[in-house]
Amino acid sequence: MYGPDITFLGVERCDLSEPSSFAEADVVIVGAPFDGGTSNRPGARFGPQALRQACYLAHDGSRPSMALRVDGLKDLKVLDAGDVECYSGDIETSIKDIEAAVYTIAKSGAIPVILGGDHTVALPDARGVARHHGFGRVSMIHFDAHADTGEIEFGHLYGHGQPMRRLIESGAIRGDRFLQLGLRGYWPGPKILGWMAQQNMRSYEMTEIVARGLTDCLTEAFVIAQDDCDGIFLSVDIDVCDPGHAPGTGTPEPGGLSARELLDAVRRICYELPVVGVEVVEVAPPYDHADITAFLGNRVVLEALSAIARRREVAAGGEPWDPRKPLLEGR
Repeated sequence: MYGPDITFLGVERCDLSEPSSFAEADVVIVGAPFDGGTSNRPGARFGPQALRQACYLAHDGSRPSMALRVDGLKDLKVLDAGDVECYSGDIETSIKDIEAAVYTIAKSGAIPVILGGDHTVALPDARGVARHHGFGRVSMIHFDAHADTGEIEFGHLYGHGQPMRRLIESGAIRGDRFLQLGLRGYWPGPKILGWMAQQNMRSYEMTEIVARGLTDCLTEAFVIAQDDCDGIFLSVDIDVCDPGHAPGTGTPEPGGLSARELLDAVRRICYELPVVGVEVVEVAPPYDHADITAFLGNRVVLEALSAIARRREVAAGGEPWDPRKPLLEGR
């Protein structure tokens, strides 16, 4: 909807109104340029275009991963469906249309990768995936500075501070299969935290991650996420990173993950777990500096695609990935 009509790093296009155009796709990227649910600084509506083009390399539909020894854009059939038409003044219509687009992708057998947009879009994104795989059959791994479990904000049920509550209330995602990493700061308060505890959510606040280590927290989260669920939806709010690593976002909160920690975590999740949907949200270019945040968000998508490709290669009989091997010895 905004900016040049380009695809993600030059991958081929598809049209969600023409099922034959994505019938063989492994992954379909779709933009959700909605920021009508922001409570602070708007601008994430420009996120999808920033994420598609934030790279200094040629937009040639190819990105070989040095670490994983695959090309996520070539070894998978990755297509770009463009943006869902969103009007930020009409939140209910935007949610409905985004969910329909994500469901169309999921039921085709492809993995939807959604470029946000503010975190309001987590509700239609995860619900669209769950409509295909079954309500209660998909767990959520959610990177964020904020829990996004608010009840009613500014008199509304929908917004970027409430999607996780609406997902649990709808039954799309079970509260006891909801894993959050990176929470910190001064919201939410005791009442909302109490509701979260009643749902048996598992939230790893930054002090716990620092004390235990991100690796141990992820290992524990993986066990919970795979228990009695068929797939994982990965939600990455870019503000999970410290503002020094991701300044271009609407609600920055100091003290978060580094860019390196986030990329390593996304790679591990998509390599080790059966990921059935991915979203990257809250990239707000108007507040970015030197495209730092857009570059990071772009790399989050590439790490996810590369890891999914390597996971499929291993499942087909390829050698398991060993990150400890020197580069020139192969992996």
